[in-house]
Amino acid sequence: MPVLHYDKADVQKPAEGIERRIVYTEKLLTAIIDFTGGPKAEPDPLHAHPHEQTSYIAEGEVLFFMEGEEPEHLKPGDMFFVPSGKQHGIQLLTETARLVDSFSPVREDFI
Repeated sequence: MPVLHYDKADVQKPAEGIERRIVYTEKLLTAIIDFTGGPKAEPDPLHAHPHEQTSYIAEGEVLFFMEGEEPEHLKPGDMFFVPSGKQHGIQLLTETARLVDSFSPVREDFI
């Protein structure tokens, strides 16, 4: 079935204060990521991956970091993209936040 309801999706817990729900096709993966435990005094460690990424801030506020760029304060409705291989990360500025991330190709490590 091509529909996945949020309350019926499997919940992954990749780290303390992070819950992830995913849906994917052969070439695209979308993840709803819920962050708790903020605001944080420091950003999460930067990371990189070979996947292209787009992100939509659905709830909360974050500070977005990407190598070679100035940090950006993002609020609900804002979006960012990350090219393949670029170091990036966020700092949670509110108690909670929800990001909707899409990756191409599919992140096999999320499945």
